[in-house]
Amino acid sequence: MKKISILIPCYNEVENVGPMSDAVVKIMTEELPQYDYELLFIDNCSQDGTQDKLEEICAANKKIKAIFNVTNFGQFNSPFYGMCQTTGECTISMCCDFQDPVEMIPKFVKEWENGYKIVSGIKTSSKENGFIYFLRTIYYKMIKNMSSVKMIEHFTGFGLYDKSFINLISQLDDPIPFLRGIVAEYGFKRKDIAYEQAQRRAGKTSNNFYSLYDAAMLSVTSYTKVGLRLATLLGFISSGVSLVIAFIYLILKLTHWNDFGAGYAPMVIGVFVLGSIQLFFIGLLGEYILNINTRVMHRPLVVEEKRINFDED
Repeated sequence: MKKISILIPCYNEVENVGPMSDAVVKIMTEELPQYDYELLFIDNCSQDGTQDKLEEICAANKKIKAIFNVTNFGQFNSPFYGMCQTTGECTISMCCDFQDPVEMIPKFVKEWENGYKIVSGIKTSSKENGFIYFLRTIYYKMIKNMSSVKMIEHFTGFGLYDKSFINLISQLDDPIPFLRGIVAEYGFKRKDIAYEQAQRRAGKTSNNFYSLYDAAMLSVTSYTKVGLRLATLLGFISSGVSLVIAFIYLILKLTHWNDFGAGYAPMVIGVFVLGSIQLFFIGLLGEYILNINTRVMHRPLVVEEKRINFDED
């Protein structure tokens, strides 16, 4: 009997972990009874009672497992680490807030049985804020055009991954993994399935401007060179334009010494424009350096505090 692993990362989801575990177990027992399963929750150091609730759920069903992290290791490390701890022939990764519909699980498994190694859920519409969805669309298109890797638009990581892919990512030894980029980069036989992203069932999202910015910068610094190349190109163009303007001003001053007053405005404008360009690209360069620094330090993806029901295997 083939075994399917379902990974659900969570952080402060005390209202959702119970209904989510019930929904997944119902899908597996009623619609996919021919498969064995394990349901793994990896908790990123929740502070709202989620861990206590998970202990109750795991005590009632030994097929449900849990890993508790000693602290919050971020939105990318914890799910990536959790995927590497699964033991099934395939792993389905999904969010705990019901924005990733559990009804997609049988569809993913069907395509997996058809031979696809990765089955990715693609958001074609969303019930979230329309402006936020619009900004996400711009971001995905920008990254896709900037990167040498063909990034997948509106792919959040929700999907099914064959054991061969799980084995691959387990060997990557990347301290700051970006799963969406890894999926696009290694080109396993993939099937995309469209779905509509639902609203959160309960609770408050932990995503904010900083976390979204962090995700954007990780993808930019990990999979694009355009920023640094643009800095070089823009610096070269700015230098050329400045030299031309300086030469024109010199000629005009020499030929119209008494009539031509250059004034301070051009110098002030030039200083502020060039200064702002420099500051922007110094900041961008800092993001690349921060990325390098994190990889060089090579800290562990996650440090566990506790794991439950793993001895049942």
